[in-house]
Amino acid sequence: MAEDTSATRVEPPLGQALVPVVLLIALLGGAVYLFGDESSFGPNQIALVLGTAVAGLVGLANGQSWAEIEGAIKRGIATSMGAVLILLVVGSVIGTWILAGIVPTMIYYGLSLLAPSIFYAAACVICAVVALATGSSWTTAGTVGLALIGTAAAYDLHPGIAAGAIISGAYFGDKMSPLSDTTNLAPAVAGSELFTHIRHMVWTTAPSFGLALILFAAIGLATPAPEGAGDLDAVLAALDRSFAIGPHLLIPLALVLTLVVRRMPAFPALLIGALVGGLFAVVFQQEALLRYVGEPELARPVALVKGVWQALHGGYVLESGNPALDELLSRGGMASMLQTVWLIMTAMMYGAVLEATGILQALARRILYAVRSAGGLIVATLATAFGVNVLASDQYISIVLPGRMFRREYERRRLDPKNLSRSLEDSGTITSVLIPWNTCGAFMAQTLGVSTLTYAPFAFFNLINPLVAAVYAFARIGIAPLDAAAARNVDAPPEHPPTAV
Repeated sequence: MAEDTSATRVEPPLGQALVPVVLLIALLGGAVYLFGDESSFGPNQIALVLGTAVAGLVGLANGQSWAEIEGAIKRGIATSMGAVLILLVVGSVIGTWILAGIVPTMIYYGLSLLAPSIFYAAACVICAVVALATGSSWTTAGTVGLALIGTAAAYDLHPGIAAGAIISGAYFGDKMSPLSDTTNLAPAVAGSELFTHIRHMVWTTAPSFGLALILFAAIGLATPAPEGAGDLDAVLAALDRSFAIGPHLLIPLALVLTLVVRRMPAFPALLIGALVGGLFAVVFQQEALLRYVGEPELARPVALVKGVWQALHGGYVLESGNPALDELLSRGGMASMLQTVWLIMTAMMYGAVLEATGILQALARRILYAVRSAGGLIVATLATAFGVNVLASDQYISIVLPGRMFRREYERRRLDPKNLSRSLEDSGTITSVLIPWNTCGAFMAQTLGVSTLTYAPFAFFNLINPLVAAVYAFARIGIAPLDAAAARNVDAPPEHPPTAV
């Protein structure tokens, strides 16, 4: 998060504040038009760099120095380092877990147990349970989600719907888990309390998830059996030929989930998972590992070490004779994540400069001018959090910035802070994954192998939740007033003069 530079900054007028925003929207639209799904592999990054440059010019025109703008860029990139580290280690997890037969085993059992007609709804529920237990949508997608998207591909199901189901479940569980970082961040910013916040989210989250499940179940039942389902025996046979399948290979998955549930941070938990995956490959998949290395002149121990090392950095390449399966399981490695790291770094540059130059604050302040009711304030919060997700490309900023800006307004209108914390999650947390250049959208697209624009129309929970929150706001359903004691504290004069946002 960029430090406050209000001492030297002059907040830009609305016309200037809109210039880098409109420019970025135009450039991103042009990138999608010209490059399609390939826009995240370079064109979007260039658009974000150009938008950053124009935002920096606005800051210079309003009294900031280049040193301040450069400092904001450095802090913005530093803020993203946690996400970058997780992204890189997830690449290693994918590589060694395929090599070790962990992902193939999960796909094998998934194909044996999950019929195509119930797959979408079942995938959503499975990911919801795992994310609720771990508090992490990213960990869920990088482990269970990876196997489920592989199962969907083997069944020849629609990749966008499958990814949408995985993401819907993962974000429901993440949002409602007391272990989630965003679920803890939102009430902290709004001035609420964790479990009060979680209980209040049930109003909007439960019906949204229920509607999403109904849609996934209806699609599964209404969709004809996919043609690829007839090749199921061939896929299972190819998996049997290529890997030693067995339930013992699920131990690394159970280990990672246990570590995360016990509050180990995601990066070390996933790194342990990647290394344990490499160990399992050496112990249980020696023949597959030696075929992968393809250097019979090497001593066996040396070849085994080289294979694991190569999977950690470069991913795994399968040659089973089944083209669909080979494409599905030839992936992973840290190197596969570098394009996404590039996207995240340029996105954080842009968001950091927008905030440091006061552009985000100038835009959000104008939104309050149009607010006339409690429902309007909640909808304004939802819209601002979504807008910050688009512009700043980071879900944490989309929670912190609107929370800081609107907290006093909720108090002034005698609204309990849990209304604010719920609104921040109903939009800030949920919509981040729908935006290709947001850290969450970039992560999910790379991890699941499905572009953001392909899965976004089917991430039903993430689309429905903000709409349900807006309807509740205008209908005044589930809006809690400030209790009498808190209202008296709001009316009391502050001990210190309030600081500017």
